[in-house]
Amino acid sequence: MRKFALNESIMATKTKTEKGSEKKPRAKKSAAASGEIQKLRIRVRAYDHKILDASIKQIMDTAVRFDAQVIGPIPLPTEMKKYTVNRAAFIFKDAREQFEMRVHKRVIDIMNPMPKVIEALTNLSLPSGVSIDVKMM
Repeated sequence: MRKFALNESIMATKTKTEKGSEKKPRAKKSAAASGEIQKLRIRVRAYDHKILDASIKQIMDTAVRFDAQVIGPIPLPTEMKKYTVNRAAFIFKDAREQFEMRVHKRVIDIMNPMPKVIEALTNLSLPSGVSIDVKMM
C-alpha cells in the first residue's frame, strides 16, 4: 500500500508540471532597440600571406575612412593541408614527395557599422585568391 501511494504522488506531480510547462513564445527584440552592440565580422582567407596583409590593410583603411571602430586584424591559425605523392609510377615505393598548401586567415571586427561602411566594403575590389566572409553579429 505504501508503494502505491508513493507512485501515485509522483504521477500527480508529473501531470502538474506538464500542464504548466506550456510557454508562450516571446517576441524577439532588435539589437538597436535593446541597446546591444552590433558588429560586422569579416573573415579573410588567402594562400599568400603578403596578398592577405595587403587586402586587410585596404579593408581597414576603408573602415577608418568612415570613422568606424575597428578591432583587429586578429590572426587565426594557419590551416596546412599536406599531400604525399609517389615520385615513380611503379616500383620505387620509398621515393615520395610531400607538398603542402597553407591557408592564412585573419579576422576583423567592425563595431556598430554604419550603412556607408557596409556599402564601401561591398564595393571594395580585392586581389584574386582572397576570399571574404562577412557576417553580422
